Amino acid sequence: MGLKSTRIESTATAGVPDLCICDKKGFFHFIELKVITAYKVGLRPHQISWLTRHAHASAWVLIRKQKNAESPAELFLYRAQDAIELAEVGVRLEPYLYQPQPFHLDELFKAITESP
Repeated sequence: MGLKSTRIESTATAGVPDLCICDKKGFFHFIELKVITAYKVGLRPHQISWLTRHAHASAWVLIRKQKNAESPAELFLYRAQDAIELAEVGVRLEPYLYQPQPFHLDELFKAITESP
């Protein structure tokens, strides 16, 4: 797919997403990563603020939900513009993309890099 990713660890600027991806066209995509075991998504106020301010950009929340080590995992992908509602209702909110395990990462990254 020609993607290059950089894990962002920033304590200087609160709320900046965890991952920055540069696609083959040179466009950047920001992804906040979360892991949950139930429906609630722990987005902090600074994260919600950053996502809301950058809702016009390719900014996303990618969530892996797995109840326990024996249960199958699920992926939920949300647009940045959904951050406030996502924090309120969790993954009960309809995602932009949903994938049960086994994951198809080519479809996931296509959704991120080719979304309108």
